[in-house]
Amino acid sequence: MRIFVETERLILREILPTDVEGLFQLDSDPVVHRYLGNKPVEKKEQIIAVINFIRQQYADNGIGRWAIIDKESNNFIGWTGLKFVREFTNSHINYYDLGYRLIQKYWGQGFATETAMASLNYGFEKLNLSEIYAMADCENIKSNNVLTKIGLRFIETFDLDGIRHNWYKIDKIEWAKGTPNR
Repeated sequence: MRIFVETERLILREILPTDVEGLFQLDSDPVVHRYLGNKPVEKKEQIIAVINFIRQQYADNGIGRWAIIDKESNNFIGWTGLKFVREFTNSHINYYDLGYRLIQKYWGQGFATETAMASLNYGFEKLNLSEIYAMADCENIKSNNVLTKIGLRFIETFDLDGIRHNWYKIDKIEWAKGTPNR
């Protein structure tokens, strides 16, 4: 098991085949999927496919989403991290995407901000990336707030399958200057 980052409260490690239960709890919750534009999973076999996909990203791109583990309880909280996206839309290609998703009972405790900041730090310090992007449904106020809080800059609003999304970016120079919360 590879641990990528540790924060004061959390371990950010590779997603493992043994994370099926935690990922199923996360991705079968319709409330978690409210702003994601997709449907909750219904079977654990779907989660196994997701795990295999993420683990293939590690092999292909050297990066992929990470499991968030609570140091105190060893509980699976959700996932976070960077992934390389070859093509998302015609105007969004070949970029590193910052994302996070938490089991509902862990919302509002600062975990998204903590893990997103750790992911940015890893991307700029360890991977030497020049820029990182993120997006959020325009109506997902909390996620948009996390992205601006950690220093990402709003670029544009775009349509994804009939849903308006905000597109954000931070480059290494902006990140090096720091954010008020870093």
